[in-house]
Amino acid sequence: MSIKAIFSRALSALALSTAFLAPAAMAQSHTVVDPAQPSDTAGKTEILEFFAYSCPHCATMEPLVEKWAASLPEDTVLKRVPVAFNASMSDLQRLYYSLESLGRLDLHPAVFKAIHQERKRIYTEDAIVDWIADQGIDKAKFQSVFHSFGVNTKISRANELTDTYGIQGTPSLAIGGKFVTSPSMTGSYQGTIDEAQRLLESLKK
Repeated sequence: MSIKAIFSRALSALALSTAFLAPAAMAQSHTVVDPAQPSDTAGKTEILEFFAYSCPHCATMEPLVEKWAASLPEDTVLKRVPVAFNASMSDLQRLYYSLESLGRLDLHPAVFKAIHQERKRIYTEDAIVDWIADQGIDKAKFQSVFHSFGVNTKISRANELTDTYGIQGTPSLAIGGKFVTSPSMTGSYQGTIDEAQRLLESLKK
């Protein structure tokens, strides 16, 4: 799809922001996952953060998620799940998993900054590779990972999780395989973090 399609998706997401401004009482604060889903991380309770680099709401909430993640107990892990609602978003999924594979998730916030503050159109492979080179990563090494079996496998799992949890928009948080919450449900970004914490605590009782 074209860049225009990506911005169309972003505008659709922006329209959802009206729900953020509405009283939280107008919507459920969370939904229940039925059936509950097992954790992919043995012995750990998973918090799944469904996000998209092209999503302005994700860019805004990411620092709050990062701060909350640092306070999670040892038996709980945050796992990010990049979402692609259409084919035009798939290269951004590959970007995240490539950074993860290369041990360069320190650049995760920089991707949001590049897109939403610096207005860089790093939506396609060519643009992404050029940006990556500017960050000091070898192009050839990055591209070999970008198209690797490992990254393809992670993308398949991300798409499966997105479908299984019924994710319709980003950002969304899934807690312990049993609940999903989001700003469109709670009315605010911090409210989403607070609701996720409450749900997590309910699982520990």
